[in-house]
Amino acid sequence: MAMDKNIYVENIHDIPTPRGKIELVERKGIGHPDSVADALAETVSRALCKMYMKEYGHVLHHNTDETQIAAGMAAPKFGGGCIIDPTYILLVGRATTNVTVENQLKELPCTPVALKAAREYLRQTFPNLDVDSDIILDAKLGMGSDDLTGVYKTSGVLANDTSFGVGYAPYSITDTLVLKTEEMINSPAFKKILPETGQDVKVMGSRVDNKLTMTIACAMVDKYVPDKGHYASAIEDLYNRVQQNALDIIDKSGEDIDFKLEINTGDNYDNNVYYLTVTGLSQEMGDDGSVGRGNRCNGLITPYRPMSMEATSGKNPITHIGKIYNVMSKLIADDIAEKVSRDVEVKVRILSQIGKPVSQPLNCSVQLVSEEVNEGKLNQWKAEAESIAYDWLDNVDKVTELIINGKVRTF
Repeated sequence: MAMDKNIYVENIHDIPTPRGKIELVERKGIGHPDSVADALAETVSRALCKMYMKEYGHVLHHNTDETQIAAGMAAPKFGGGCIIDPTYILLVGRATTNVTVENQLKELPCTPVALKAAREYLRQTFPNLDVDSDIILDAKLGMGSDDLTGVYKTSGVLANDTSFGVGYAPYSITDTLVLKTEEMINSPAFKKILPETGQDVKVMGSRVDNKLTMTIACAMVDKYVPDKGHYASAIEDLYNRVQQNALDIIDKSGEDIDFKLEINTGDNYDNNVYYLTVTGLSQEMGDDGSVGRGNRCNGLITPYRPMSMEATSGKNPITHIGKIYNVMSKLIADDIAEKVSRDVEVKVRILSQIGKPVSQPLNCSVQLVSEEVNEGKLNQWKAEAESIAYDWLDNVDKVTELIINGKVRTF
């Protein structure tokens, strides 16, 4: 069954990464410039998908994965500073901007749709950002090249690139702590408690044996911080809440972890150095952003795990392998880990060929890394992994639907 989709499952006798000596995990929060670029690219893609589906009943060719953020200049100060030079955001990509229907050319409002969606996302996500004055939002969406749109028109299930996607599961305790910490700090409920914290939150986890150090850089919003004393108090409050949340996660996991937390280590109170911002975003002052430079589609940056350099956000969810196979690899890995054993490290890599069916990759590699030696159990895991991979590849439209409806993360 698996061979007609070129699925290869292998059991690897080794120590899974979560139980290895060292592990590094990073997450760039939703306010990091790279994450802002990712989010805008994906927001624009979803908006175009909905417009195309409303007009024609299906998604047309587009890729909006080249959004760029050029940092501005700000003058933050205790009690509230100001923006000196707005951040410039350019929505860049290819889209189907016109369609010929019954020999008549119909133009589509791709740029207005993109700009509206981007503005709505920024307003809803970053309450300390004045979208009218703190940024300059621009869009350049041109028609796609003939070869790629040709592949797209020929069939909605032909790969538009020779590329690959990767995924792994399950999350380790380091993965979980890094991801859940950023999500907590940037949750609406947390912002009501500590509005001093901005959305630009970067979390780095380093585990050596059972000693896990988490380093957080959190932009603070100056208008909520009247003086140095309040800044120090807010950081202490942030520390206590993050520490308790982390200890709760560790306790529920049953892991033996010696946890250490450090926040805004670049601060130097003696020299009046504070991570203070006007908008809660470092893009206001010298920090640029680009799609694909941050988190992978599992929400993390994981140098000890398989990763793809391919940007996921903004690519079309029908034919672009850089999106579909990255998302699918994670879904396959998650399902396999849940089915076989949470103690097995599952690594998935799927490779396409341009112009060939998305449902039939050149190869789909699944590696099951464990210290298990029972041959019967290993063969059972292999059969289950093959079945799960086959099912996802045979139902590519499910992945597309999840992406369009925003049911899976891309950064």
